[in-house]
Amino acid sequence: MDYDVIIIGAGPGGIYSAYELCKTRPDLKVAVFEAGQELHKRHCPIDGDRITKCIGCSSCSIMSGFGGAGAFSDGKYNITNDFGGTLYEHIGRTKAIELMKYVDSINLENGGEGCKLYSTAGTSLKKTCMQNKLRLLEASVRHLGTDINYIVLDNLYNRMKDTVDFHFMTGIEELEVIDGGYRVSYAGGSATCRQCIVSVGRSGSKWMEGVCDRLGIASKSNRVDIGVRVELPAVIFSNLTDELYESKIVYRTEKFEDNVRTFCMNPHGIVVTENTNGIITVNGHSYEARDKQTDNTNFALLVAKHFSEPFKDSNGYGESIARLSNMLGGGVIVQRFGDLVRGRRSNEKRIAEGTVHPTLNATPGDLSLVLPKRILDGIIEMIYALDKIAPGTANDDTLLYGVEVKFYNMEVTVDENLETQYPGLYIIGDGSGVTHSLSHASASGVYVARRILAQSEV
Repeated sequence: MDYDVIIIGAGPGGIYSAYELCKTRPDLKVAVFEAGQELHKRHCPIDGDRITKCIGCSSCSIMSGFGGAGAFSDGKYNITNDFGGTLYEHIGRTKAIELMKYVDSINLENGGEGCKLYSTAGTSLKKTCMQNKLRLLEASVRHLGTDINYIVLDNLYNRMKDTVDFHFMTGIEELEVIDGGYRVSYAGGSATCRQCIVSVGRSGSKWMEGVCDRLGIASKSNRVDIGVRVELPAVIFSNLTDELYESKIVYRTEKFEDNVRTFCMNPHGIVVTENTNGIITVNGHSYEARDKQTDNTNFALLVAKHFSEPFKDSNGYGESIARLSNMLGGGVIVQRFGDLVRGRRSNEKRIAEGTVHPTLNATPGDLSLVLPKRILDGIIEMIYALDKIAPGTANDDTLLYGVEVKFYNMEVTVDENLETQYPGLYIIGDGSGVTHSLSHASASGVYVARRILAQSEV
């Protein structure tokens, strides 16, 4: 075999797998194949001046490359089993938390020291939420910020680069089971290994589906989260963000009894676009450095939809809504909340005259022409509910960007070791459908690496 272990994907799962392997057994031959660029070459061409819209790069630097989609996603590591995936169902709640804390310690050792750890423990905001039909989820969160997260990733890469073989801009075209191991094929060559870790993230969902089909690995449909990104003055949400930084709040709508939740809160942050398989959606970032912060806070409001019979393609449903937004707005649409509830589209004049200065150059429009009524009604209900604990949320000038879609990979059938029915073939991270966050994906990588290391000692 060319390698002892091949890792497909250099996102959080792949990185922490490789780190644990080379730290404990530097003699092992380990390779990482990544479809995107190395970290310092990842750069989105959108500069807000010369280039204002996504130009469809062959490899989206926001979504792919060393660090995965998490490289520029604010660096929030949530230590909790309440959200972020179902890793605990495979490895146990205690082990999952233990590994998330271990990943946190690695981050602190590699540039994250000094970054604050926030916690919901003992907060009075939990009671305030309950009094207003909202539920605050339990979590501790270490906020690195996009800037410090970059430093941590760079330090991890520098620690591994002389021990691990990294192959960038090398997408794997085929994964085969061979005698004694596995073969990965890519443009211009192939490589073999005894054990293989697949960690392709959400952007590798279609590739993962193909692998499961060819190898007969069972899977089941996962959910898709659809909604908008809210942007408002940071001071409006400061009572929550100053204490908790990110608050995961769930609201059950009165009209349809759907769950709407806040997601990816970015105090003093910016709204950005991302390209997933050619579909332009919206996201948010924030920075630790004061000079990079803005006067706005942004967060997503998402409604989860899970389909079974006769329609099972949850991601396809989300893609169709995102494509409609792209068709009407040429990308992301932005609308004032006041315009939305009045049933009129926003225009450049009304947004310019508003009190919230947008941090993303999006197309003014009408989200009611894009989002299904049930989802839109839920989002509006949630905004009015949040207004009770953060007065000003439902102001006319609050901006809504659409659409935000969180695609989840189908949930691949793996055992308690995150191993498929093929010995030595592991599927981890968000590409497995088991994890949905930086902390859970990273923890899954460490877990599988330790499993491989334990086997090598036998």
